[in-house]
Amino acid sequence: MVCSLPAAVLCVRCYQCASSQNLKEDTCGAYKKFDTDSHIAVECNSDESHMPGSFCMKRTHQGPKGFIWDGRWRQVIRRCASVAETGVTGVCNWGVYDNGVYWEDCYCSSDECNGTSGIKSSLLPVISLITCILVYFS
Repeated sequence: MVCSLPAAVLCVRCYQCASSQNLKEDTCGAYKKFDTDSHIAVECNSDESHMPGSFCMKRTHQGPKGFIWDGRWRQVIRRCASVAETGVTGVCNWGVYDNGVYWEDCYCSSDECNGTSGIKSSLLPVISLITCILVYFS
């Protein structure tokens, strides 16, 4: 076992995948619900983890309307993380790049938490973002 008993709090299990790894099939949940049955969560401090860390993250990028058949392209990355930009977990941070691409980074600290929709942004920032995008692209 990778973790010792006293450090068990730091050993979280997270899903890891990226929608860019398989362009023919959406295996990371960019366009459809993430299938936790077809993925195995890894211990963040094990050799299986692509990035060591003490919590999980889910990163989403979504392009402005008009890029793909459904109006938008999306990219999702799920992995372990060692540093949250805000220093806190259990929250989502979001914004819009200058090119109109929406980004959202969600951090959580319980086992397999980056495979659920349990991490959510508050409704007010999302509504504000949608309003800004509509005004900007109108």
